[in-house]
Formats: sequence, structure tokens, C-alpha cells
Amino acid sequence: MEALIPVINKLQDVFNTVGADIMQLPQIVVVGTQSSGKSSVLESLVGRDVLPRGTGIVTRRPLIFQLVHIDSEDRRKTNEENGIDGEEWGKFLHTKNKIYTNFEEIRHEIEAETERISGINKGISDEPIHLKVFSPNVVNLTLVDLPGITKVPVGDQPKDIEIQIRELIVRYISNPNSIILAVTAANTDMATSEALKVAREVDPDGRRTLAVVTKLDLMDAGTDAMDILMGRVIPVKLGIIGVVNRSQLDINQRKSVADAIRDEYAFLQKKYPSLANRSGTKYLARTLNRLLMHHIRDCLPELKTRINVLAAQYQSLLNSYGEPVEDQSATLLQLITKFAAEYCHTIEGTAKYIETAELCGGARICYIFHETFGRTLESVDPLGGLTTIDVLTAIRNATGPRPALFVPEVSFELLVKRQVKRLEEPSLRCVELVHEEMQRIIQHCSNYSTQELLRFPKLHDAIVEVVTSLLRKRLPVTNDMVHNLVAIELAYINTKHPDFADACGLMNHNIEEQRRLRMRDLPSAVPRDKAAAGGAQGASSGDQTDSGGTGNWRGMLKRGEDSASGDRTQNALPASPQKGHAVNLLDVPVPVSRKLSAREQRDCEVIERLIKSYFLIVRKNIQDSVPKAVMHFLVNHVKDCLQSELVGQLYKSVLLDDLLTESEDMAQRRNEAADMLKALQKASQVIAEIRETHLW
Repeated sequence: MEALIPVINKLQDVFNTVGADIMQLPQIVVVGTQSSGKSSVLESLVGRDVLPRGTGIVTRRPLIFQLVHIDSEDRRKTNEENGIDGEEWGKFLHTKNKIYTNFEEIRHEIEAETERISGINKGISDEPIHLKVFSPNVVNLTLVDLPGITKVPVGDQPKDIEIQIRELIVRYISNPNSIILAVTAANTDMATSEALKVAREVDPDGRRTLAVVTKLDLMDAGTDAMDILMGRVIPVKLGIIGVVNRSQLDINQRKSVADAIRDEYAFLQKKYPSLANRSGTKYLARTLNRLLMHHIRDCLPELKTRINVLAAQYQSLLNSYGEPVEDQSATLLQLITKFAAEYCHTIEGTAKYIETAELCGGARICYIFHETFGRTLESVDPLGGLTTIDVLTAIRNATGPRPALFVPEVSFELLVKRQVKRLEEPSLRCVELVHEEMQRIIQHCSNYSTQELLRFPKLHDAIVEVVTSLLRKRLPVTNDMVHNLVAIELAYINTKHPDFADACGLMNHNIEEQRRLRMRDLPSAVPRDKAAAGGAQGASSGDQTDSGGTGNWRGMLKRGEDSASGDRTQNALPASPQKGHAVNLLDVPVPVSRKLSAREQRDCEVIERLIKSYFLIVRKNIQDSVPKAVMHFLVNHVKDCLQSELVGQLYKSVLLDDLLTESEDMAQRRNEAADMLKALQKASQVIAEIRETHLW
């Protein structure tokens, strides 16, 4: 069991080599207020004067002590290997393999290293100092000395010094594998102990908190700490141990730790004879050693699991960084090919990494075609921007100087082309949206699919430039095709389109029905046979115009207009101008808004219905043909040409060195990940050795 602590020290050494603080190894964390005697307790455990002394806050960085018990054989071997002569020595992590046999030098090095990071003021730092002490006079322990808890900043300390120290302490004692050594002075009220208070915040059950009461010799005359040490004031599960520290006078007079321990034993025998065998520095050291061993044994299973999980994570991380490039040509071709394949797979929906937060690639293109573009087209009003006056004006302008007997076909074509032209803008916007998505796929592939590209920022930028250039070249070609699709619809208004002929026939039927209803409502004084004859004559004339029957919309209009020709009267003769007053006909205002005659109303209604019918036919064609054009001229073309374009532009011997230059921090991160993986593998071997020797 005793060999478990050196094993943990060995694990600590393994992770110290890579500067890692991720394993939450079992250790004893010393917590207390300023001047509570923390440093004296630690020096008593070490057996030597090793810590800086002074007023105010002295410990300003975490100090991780590893006490290693050595026998005479280990001492002799180390002395021979390093050419030193001493029973005890220390080693710092930051000074590598330098050995200190003078503990005065160790104290000065702690002070210098503290000032190097924390500065010469009273500020603190969370970067630890690692010190390993080898001695035949110590028990195997790993201790962490932290800055003392303070309330009021002094001198040039930051105003939030209390918060900084508290956060640092909580960070260390929150480690579930740590034992909390809460130090409190006997001449203070135990109920107000800051050390016990902060310990209970992270260890409410007290399973890993041990209390130490210092300065037993400084209590007021006539009082003692019996109730405190017996746990009657505040019970602590792991126990309460009393110790006697060296006074400042003792330190100034260079009283040795060994002499102080002898005096402590004598004091305890005199003042607390019933508790002498359960108090004092030596008992504290044995208790800490025992607690740490049992704690290590309990923590090892979880520690082994954590090491295995971290090893798998770092192996995956190292794989993502890739191996150092040996064959540049093969590596470049492999990366280009992989990017092109992932780009195409993202469009096809077969990519390895599927986006779950939003639509991406081919799915988004499909959404653009059928949701965005489709709904936009459906929202375009067939008669939007077209007023009745516009229709009537077009009809009049198409007739020239002669009054029209029929609605001119030119007016219909003029107006319907104007409406069809409105479909061009949303069609071009559809092309733009797909182009933007094709651009977004580049970033998607870089972030999720081909992380190897992050190793080579210049290659990544070059690939982005080539793909962007290819997309940019295909954009005007695709836009031209969409322009042409709309121009094709404008080039020939096919009034013989089956769907349009059916619509005309339906409207012809409706107009015939309306004519019959009007005839039924005629006054009885009007002979119905004459009215019917007039209607028949109009129908006959329409048949003569086009033998196509109901499919001809001009014939349909003829039938509707003949019935209105008899409404003309000769009664409304224009008034003669007064003598002496010339009339300028061009000055007569044309009414902009007025009530339309029955014939004008009918003509406009028919034209609007025809425009709407034909517009819906064209919209259906555009909604179908534009996505096909975009897929052929943009999406599929880029998919088919991407590989050859990348190879042609980038696979050149003169570009190899430049393109395959790694980012500045990539090599460093790869080395750090490799070192951490080696450390984790060594740690796994150490734990395996524990199993083989039946220590666990």
C-alpha cells in the first residue's frame, strides 16, 4: 500500500513533462487564512526551512510539493550519478535536472520564480511551481500550498484580490480526488474558520476534509483547545489534529524544525496528555500518508478510465492533424481529390458529415427551387401593375385612327408580354441564391469534411479561389440561359396552346350564357327574333373570321360585340361652338378615371382573363425550366469539372512547397498532442504495473 504514493508521484512526473493539469491526481491541498500557520505546518512536514517568509501575502503562486522518502541505497546512487554529497535534495520542474542540496537556495528560487510570473507587487498567479524533495526524513506525500485567504487588499494589490484567491482555492479543492487540509489557528474562533467554510462548499459531507489547529501554545491563559480537538465545537469526519508552530522569534534565531518538533512533543505531553498520541506534526504526517494512500486506492479505477478516455481523444486529435508530409505530390493530389469528392457528396446528400442545424448543400438547393423560387413565382399577381385604364389604352392604341369592331390581338400580346417579363427578376434571383449556396458549400467542406486543409492555409485559400473562380465563370452563362428562357416565352405568344384554347373556349361559353341572359331580360317591345338575328349574324361573321371555332378568342369577342352595335343612337349630337370662339381639340382633357361603357368593361374583362390564363401557362413553364437550367449550366457543370479544374490549376511542381506549407501553430499542436498521448500511454502502463504487483 505504501508504494501507491510513489506511483502517483510518477504519474505526476509524467504529466508535468507535458505541462498538463488535466488528470485531477490525488493530492493534499492546504487551505487557510493568512498567518494561520500554513507554511509552518508544511515546513514541519518537510523537516527543513524551505518556504519564503514575511508579512502579508507571501505564497502568491500554487506550490506543489512532492515529498519522496528515499533509503540509503537510493541516496548513494543519486549522489554518484550527479556528483553530489548530501542526504536531502530538491528539484524544480522549471529548472529541469538541476539538483539543489542547499535548502536556502530552494527558498530563494521559489521567491525568484514567484516574482518572475506574479511580479514584484502582491498580485497572485494560478501557474503552479513544482518542487520535489527527496529525504529519508519524510513520508511520501503530495501537497499543494495555496495563497492564504485575505479580506482586504493592501498596498498595490488588486481590489478583487479576495475573489481571485478564493477562485484559485476552489479550483484546487474542487478536484474530487484531493484531500483538503483546512488550517485554523487555535487563538481564533473555530466557528468563523474561513478554511472550513470554503471546504464545506465543495465537500459538504466532509469525506475528504481534515482539520489542523495550529498555535496551540498561543491561546489565552486559562483556556485550552480540548473541545476543539475533540470535535465538540465543529465535528470533522477525518479528524482534527493540533500542532505547535515555531514562533517568528524561533525562526529568527534559526531554531531547527527537528528541535521544534521535540519542543512540540513536550508541550503536548504537558498540556494535552490525553491527546498527545493523536496530535503533533509526526502524527499529522502519518495521518496524511495513510489518508492519501487509501484515497489513491479508491481513486485509481476512475483514474484509469479517465486516462483511457483522454488517450482516445488525443489519438483522434493527433489523427486530425495528420502526419508530416513526405510525398508532396501524392499529398497534394489526395487533398484535392478528397475536397472535390466531399464537395460533390455535399451536393448529392451523401457527405460523411451531415449538417443537423440547418439545410446545406443539395438539400438547400432543392429548397430554393421548390420553396423559395416556387412560392415567389406563385406570389406574382398575373395582373399586378396593370390597371383597367392600361388595358383600355392598349386596346385603343392598337386600333389606330379607326374605331375597332373587334378587340385587336396586338393589345393582348403587348400586355401579356409585359406581365411575362415580370417573371425574369425572380428567376435571376433563384440563380443568385443557388450560386451563394454553392459558395457556402466550400466553407462547409473545409470546416467539417476535410479538416486536413486547415494544416495548409495556403492550399486552402488556393482551393477556395479556384472553386470561387469556377462558380463566377458559370454565373453569367446560367444568367444568360435564364434570360433566354424568358425571352423564348416573349418571342412567340402561342394562342394555340392547348391549355390556352381550353380557357378561351370556357370564356366563350360564359359570354354566350351572359348574352342569353341579357336577351331574356329585354323589354317585351323589342322583338326577340331581331335581337337573336343580330346575335346570329355576329356569330356567323366570327365563323368567317376563323374556322377554328371556339379556340379563336377574336371570334369570341366578335360575338359579344355585335349585340352592342344596336345601342348606338343618333340623339347625342355634339353642341356647336359659339360664334367667335375657336375650339382647339388638342386642349380637350382626356378623362383619366371615368365609368366605362358596357362594351369597354366587357373588352377589358376579356383581355384580363386571357392575360391571366396565358400568364399561368408561362409561369408553369418558367417554374419548371429555370431549375433545370440552373442544374445543367451551374450545379452539374461545377460538379463535373471541379476535379479537373483543381488539378489543372494547382497540381504543379512549382507550387508544391508553397501550397503544402503548414500553418505556424499546426506543427506545435501536433507535437503537443503527440507528447500528451505518450504521457497518457506511460500513465496507462504505470497503472498496469500496479495491477501486476497487486498494489490495487
